[in-house]
Amino acid sequence: MNKLGYTLAAAVSLTALPALAAPTVFELDPAHSAAHFAVKHMMVSTVRGEFGKISGTVTMQGNDWKTAVVEASIDASTINTREAKRDAHLKSADFFDVAKFATLTFKSKSVEAAPGGGYKLNGDLTIHGVTKPISFDVTAPSKEYKTLYNTTVVGASATAKLNRKDFGLNWNKPLEAAGGMLVGEEVNITLDLELVKKMPAAAAAAAAAPAKK
Repeated sequence: MNKLGYTLAAAVSLTALPALAAPTVFELDPAHSAAHFAVKHMMVSTVRGEFGKISGTVTMQGNDWKTAVVEASIDASTINTREAKRDAHLKSADFFDVAKFATLTFKSKSVEAAPGGGYKLNGDLTIHGVTKPISFDVTAPSKEYKTLYNTTVVGASATAKLNRKDFGLNWNKPLEAAGGMLVGEEVNITLDLELVKKMPAAAAAAAAAPAKK
């Protein structure tokens, strides 16, 4: 076979290969998702709060969650612990310093299967301008469901623990009588997530096109 023949054969073989499947993309539904945290107060009670504005995406190959790439962002100024003065203090330079560090971000690096159908989600968490590795324990994602609006959704929850001082959130006051500190250092995080499957571009274009008469 001459050079032209090899070129033609190669072209035919390439066109015969199946097209690579488009990745599956989910977008976090902020109206049905929440980012909660809990920290000890005066060593005796637990103060709980949340962030009101979160966003993110999950991209994977097919339905294989082990291939998932997760990116998420939280608006630090939307912190809410149901106490205005405490929230103002948390937004100040003593803690999150939201004027300088407006967002908390997470970018995944790997996903591992865990017992019970769940996953270990490993990645980098950035708070207060400091980036540290963190692992989330993720429950087994729910089945996919169709909503009343003809979208497809899936749900999952994730938990993790961190030491706030690792991220430069160092403010505290000693409790002389108890021999402890006013604010605990360990923070428990709970994420309740509803994810909406993003329609492939071709299908979205077809759905958006006006119906032919």
